[in-house]
Amino acid sequence: MSKSRGLARIERAVFRRDVPRHGKVRNENTMAESCFKSEGITFLLYITSNHTSVPKAGLHPRNRHRAGYDFARLTARSPALAPYVAVNAYGNASIDFSDPEAVKALNQALLRVDYSFEEWDIPLGYLCPPIPGRADYLHYVADLLSGSDERAIPRGAATVILDIGVGANCIYPILGCREYDWSFVGTETDPVALQHAQGFLRMDATLAGRLKLRRQRSALAMFRGVIKPGETFSACICNPPFHASPEEAAAGTRRKLRNLGGRRDASPVFNFGGKNTELWCTGGELAFVRRLIAESVLQPSLCRWFTILVSKGAHLPAISRALAEAGVSESRVLPMAQGQKQSRIVAWRF
Repeated sequence: MSKSRGLARIERAVFRRDVPRHGKVRNENTMAESCFKSEGITFLLYITSNHTSVPKAGLHPRNRHRAGYDFARLTARSPALAPYVAVNAYGNASIDFSDPEAVKALNQALLRVDYSFEEWDIPLGYLCPPIPGRADYLHYVADLLSGSDERAIPRGAATVILDIGVGANCIYPILGCREYDWSFVGTETDPVALQHAQGFLRMDATLAGRLKLRRQRSALAMFRGVIKPGETFSACICNPPFHASPEEAAAGTRRKLRNLGGRRDASPVFNFGGKNTELWCTGGELAFVRRLIAESVLQPSLCRWFTILVSKGAHLPAISRALAEAGVSESRVLPMAQGQKQSRIVAWRF
């Protein structure tokens, strides 16, 4: 980290030269203090009980992150996050969400502290998912399976979720295993992503007992080629590519960065990363959803609920027509929100 970069990230931190070069330090005035060294200067970041992030409006009632991020707790357990934390103009601790390394460090801390998943990482350039939003998807699926009766939420290995496009980050099985003790089958077209996800199974015995990974050979298939005879699932989940081309994906990232107050250059760094198969596909999000609906018609009893995340509200009328033509017995649109970001889950069954 350069000196200027360090200064920008901790503009309200206290600078001292008389602290240890590595590790954590404490006194009675701080909940957690982490220090790091850059070009001969040791930076001490004070994160007090008053420096927490703001509550996250719109998250599911069971979401662990509704109250915001406790950066004192997070940096105490995951010191690598500390260099990215600053107190903003409103007096709240935060990170620069336009910085992919900051987003990854936050994810690593959240998974370690809130989900007891100690070692999480992703290959360079792959999708770094926002943890609260991914957790929300699973909480809403739990509501679908329980009929919105918290007492009836299924827990344990007998609930099996099909994750279409598990990705290198493997985030849905990790969260679902921790939150509900569910089992997962994760499919993936990208061999590098699949190999990385396989590494999580070697590192975590609990996840290894709950997740099976399968290679999907066709970029256009959802179930074909990866489902075993007689196999059924409680639900399928999918976070599809939202864009129809690399250019559209880049334009979307530039809009996101402008909203975050981050960089505006012509070749943006994707703050949440993403390879081509994660960000775009022929026909974009709408074509992907239509393919999933079409395959669900061919195997209507495969899942109790078929679900998919939909980013663009403008696609809902066309999706509704496709579901009506498919003859589903029930469909729902479940709104999701994290701050200013609006999305929704489309769910159906036969």
